[in-house]
Amino acid sequence: MAVTIRSANAHDAALIHAFVRELAAYENLLDSLEATERMIAAALFADNPRVFCDIADWDGRPAGFAMWFISFSSFRGRSGLYLEDLFVRPAFRRKGIATALFAHLARRCVREGMARFEWTVLDWNKPAIGFYRALGAELMDEWTICRVSGAALQRLARHTGAA
Repeated sequence: MAVTIRSANAHDAALIHAFVRELAAYENLLDSLEATERMIAAALFADNPRVFCDIADWDGRPAGFAMWFISFSSFRGRSGLYLEDLFVRPAFRRKGIATALFAHLARRCVREGMARFEWTVLDWNKPAIGFYRALGAELMDEWTICRVSGAALQRLARHTGAA
């Protein structure tokens, strides 16, 4: 039995949406899930996509996915890869699938001369944190994610003058 990793295609939109839904359930964030299958398909398979997805299959069965996009470091002067989501279905865990997905993306970074490979993790997800540390990831505790969305995003967009 072995894992294979492939680039997602338009026929995978329903599968990718199912993975996203399963991830949201795992993270107790189903009430935050707005993405539809159609939205996922439009984002991933448009003429000039800004987000990409790889599918991990275990013996021909869909086991997990990684959704990512290209970032940029002005300090490093080069692009990087930002992993938005990675998920392996519970029945397929402990088979090396997540490690294979991370290694696959790391090889892309190296091959394309990218400066870094980054992602976030929920602070309560101790198993993931341990796994990431074992991969060699450095947790950037001094950085805080900032987000503007919903009504706050609308207000900020209407702002016209100096503070």
